[in-house]
Amino acid sequence: MDALDRAIINRLQGGFPLCERPYAAVAEQLGSSEDEVLARVERLLRDRVLTRFGPMFHAERLGGGLSLVAMKIPPGDFERVAEIVNAMPEVAHNYAREHALNMWFVLATETPEGQREALDRIERETGFPVYAMPKIREYFVELKLHV
Repeated sequence: MDALDRAIINRLQGGFPLCERPYAAVAEQLGSSEDEVLARVERLLRDRVLTRFGPMFHAERLGGGLSLVAMKIPPGDFERVAEIVNAMPEVAHNYAREHALNMWFVLATETPEGQREALDRIERETGFPVYAMPKIREYFVELKLHV
């Protein structure tokens, strides 16, 4: 990453401009061009420097469901299961953990009923049980990583 990549990441962590051409607005603030900012964000995603770039929604406020999910996956099967789980549009923030339950991710669905359907699909496609922990209370912890 160079200085402009870092500036783009740092700027976008602070909010996304709500205007007709948000990338142009960011580019202007950073002394770059809209095309350059778009190309760099795409490259950072493609190279997996960024794993996700998009809005954070409150699923429940939109009528959906949200759970933290854990799985116990044998090390030799971890990559296969991670590919299946990560391919699901309902899944975000999938992480390996050093624990008996070694795969943890967030499952957000359009409806509360969609939670059970997605969990059943994960179990069916991976062959492993899932442990869902629905959100009871929400805490806001704003984390910005200056790069």
